[in-house]
Amino acid sequence: MADRVRVNERIRAREVRVIDEEGGQLGVMQPFEAVKLAREKGLDLVEISPTADPPVCKVTDYGKYLYQLNKKAHEQRKGSRGSQLKEVKFRPATAEHDYQVRKNQIIRFLGEGHKVRAMIFHRGREMAHQEVGRAKMTRLLGEIGEHALIETMPRMEGNVLVALLAPKKAGGAKAGAGEN
Repeated sequence: MADRVRVNERIRAREVRVIDEEGGQLGVMQPFEAVKLAREKGLDLVEISPTADPPVCKVTDYGKYLYQLNKKAHEQRKGSRGSQLKEVKFRPATAEHDYQVRKNQIIRFLGEGHKVRAMIFHRGREMAHQEVGRAKMTRLLGEIGEHALIETMPRMEGNVLVALLAPKKAGGAKAGAGEN
């Protein structure tokens, strides 16, 4: 965005609305007058709203303006990271304590707003008894039902039983939609 900002003599409008460094209006004037005013204060004239009629320019330090612009963009990126996809892996023979730990991890991830992919891996002979893995997945989905919406029902992908879970919204209108 900074490469499109016009400064001082690069401003090509016939008239500009000028704002001083505190945000006060200085009125509409020709760019050369505004640049002269800015130079007297040891600052730059920066075009902050080129699409306005007349374009809006601010008397400010250009380096400081770029820094604030960069900082604002960084804050927006930081806030938009949002949810991630977390994976929690089980086996059909996962012991009870390990099952409880992983279940609690899923509940914590959902509480933090992340989506969770619950996976039950089958190896060797376990593939002949997929009902054991399905029973464990059904139990898991039943126990975390109040925390999660099931986005994709459990399905086999190769030797892995996979279900995708999303956090329930606080609203409640959407909460009932995915539980059919």
